Amino acid sequence: MSTSAETLARTGGKHISHVLFSEEQIARRVRELGEQITREIPEGEDILVLGLLKGSFIFVSDLVREIRRPIEVDFLIVSSYGGGTESSGEVQLLYARQASIEGKHVILVEDIVDSGTTLNRLIPMLEKRGPKSLEVAALLHKHIAKEMVRDAKWVGFDCPQEFVIGYGLDHSEKYRHLPFVGVIEP
Repeated sequence: MSTSAETLARTGGKHISHVLFSEEQIARRVRELGEQITREIPEGEDILVLGLLKGSFIFVSDLVREIRRPIEVDFLIVSSYGGGTESSGEVQLLYARQASIEGKHVILVEDIVDSGTTLNRLIPMLEKRGPKSLEVAALLHKHIAKEMVRDAKWVGFDCPQEFVIGYGLDHSEKYRHLPFVGVIEP
């Protein structure tokens, strides 16, 4: 694939082997997800969107603007990748919301469901805090997790078995700012 001059400038000269999901595709799908969530959560109910930082921050900001209900937004900070391209299998919870989630419809927003380790660790911990419901919205899903405590209810796109960057997803803290999801040439 030929990488545009603008993209090369954004990637520090790294070439993108291919774009999986364009800026336009993502915008359309996020709008659809917001509409689904709006339809599926009853009016008048308390909704809390919990984004998993850092990867979900762009997705969260776009998604919450498409949910046509009053909502609260907060974030959890977890890490399972470090500087590599594969999950380490170790989940570190670095920040967790201290305010109550009891009786609220909690939407846990994930950038990508990969090994399932992060969700398997967080969901039981959050369920103990008494939410009215707890569901997962994920931008991308690789469908490789063997056992999931709970799978994502709302998924933007099925993702191939490639290491992806852009739209919040990074490699060693780079490329989150790209407006699309793509794959960097090795």
